[in-house]
Amino acid sequence: MIKFNRPTNLNGGELREQLNAAGVKISDDPSSVKEDAEGNLWLDIANKDESKAKSVVAAHDGTIIAPEPTVADKLANAGLNFEDLKAALGL
Repeated sequence: MIKFNRPTNLNGGELREQLNAAGVKISDDPSSVKEDAEGNLWLDIANKDESKAKSVVAAHDGTIIAPEPTVADKLANAGLNFEDLKAALGL
């Protein structure tokens, strides 16, 4: 884990996408981007990618509004899936 200054608007998913697009390999696992109590950002990346990641993190301005859940997300929250819904509707 390498420490960086936390961007004002941090979105871990978007940051992981931006890092991967810049050639910085980082896992899709949410634990690969962490914040600590002091406001630092920790990224699970290789030491060789630190300077490349620093510029990506500095430029990051993440979306802080959660995306609208999809129908599949809403069904999953209710413990269902499309097949369950089709069966319930007799389709």
